[in-house]
Amino acid sequence: MKRGPQRTPAKISVGRQIKRLRVSMGYSQEKLAELAGLSQVSVSAIERGVTATNLDVLDRLALALHRETADFFAMPE
Repeated sequence: MKRGPQRTPAKISVGRQIKRLRVSMGYSQEKLAELAGLSQVSVSAIERGVTATNLDVLDRLALALHRETADFFAMPE
């Protein structure tokens, strides 16, 4: 039996932080994707915590959001 992507607490937490920061900047998923050189589908999957990503992608997202990559791992304010 094939299983779908595994959502883990870490992926969910990072995705929520990225979404929170994106919304606070007034960016759509499409805009963030364009700025980070990703597809909108990738940004959506990361925000929903349904895909694993790597530090290169997180660095690109952080740069697009004018933040540090470590901010994705911080507790929400």
